Amino acid sequence: MNTYTSYQLIARDIPKAIGQVQTQPMVKRETDYYLANIGKVKTIDDFVKDQRLFSYAMKAFGLGDMTYARAFMVKALKEGIAETDSFANKLTDKRYAQFVAAFNFEQYGDAATDRVAAQQGTVDKYMRQTLEEDAGKTNEGVRLALNFERKAGDITNWYDVLADRALSSVVRTVLGLPDSFATADIDKQAALFESKLDIADFTDPAKLSKFLGRFTTLYEINHPTSSAQTSVSILFAQPTTIGISTDLMIAMQNLRY
Repeated sequence: MNTYTSYQLIARDIPKAIGQVQTQPMVKRETDYYLANIGKVKTIDDFVKDQRLFSYAMKAFGLGDMTYARAFMVKALKEGIAETDSFANKLTDKRYAQFVAAFNFEQYGDAATDRVAAQQGTVDKYMRQTLEEDAGKTNEGVRLALNFERKAGDITNWYDVLADRALSSVVRTVLGLPDSFATADIDKQAALFESKLDIADFTDPAKLSKFLGRFTTLYEINHPTSSAQTSVSILFAQPTTIGISTDLMIAMQNLRY
């Protein structure tokens, strides 16, 4: 099944697709454990030390590849998001601030895990993340499209897109730009995107659907389903930061906990 058709089959009924994810034995087992135990967690240390809980939460926010960096995440959680210069807020990748907002120990203390965001809200994100990852095992183009569809409503400027390698990959594909364009000056990239597309279209369901229809069609042309596809999982991995140097970030990732 080609990229366009595969994406459309999922996108036209996301709740049904997520319902199928929920019935997977491993997903159900890990979700049951998470809901039964997350409310018992009262400190940041307790949270990161429970590997099953922490891994579940990290995957829910698309940060599964950073689960090993516990000291990095502890720093983000301890500083919270109340201050604009907090560690999580300085990171270009919004997933960290979103994670800290859901598990806001800095603001709510031992009641942080009693909140909907930390419980059912995280489960909902885990299901969507699993849906996208499962789709990617068969066709990475479908995963890219689903990821873009989910994040589109939060895009406010082209720098949001450029800070996310998966999002920017989709835009480059639609505009027929080579991957090497990603190495160009960031302001020039933003200016070109601005001249070719109306960012407001991403908040219009009909226009977004048309945009992703074009993406999945072009992706299929560039990566025929019948041929072996090169994995683009790296697009969903850790990006660089603004406000904190890459060297500091690496140092934080290597901190022992």
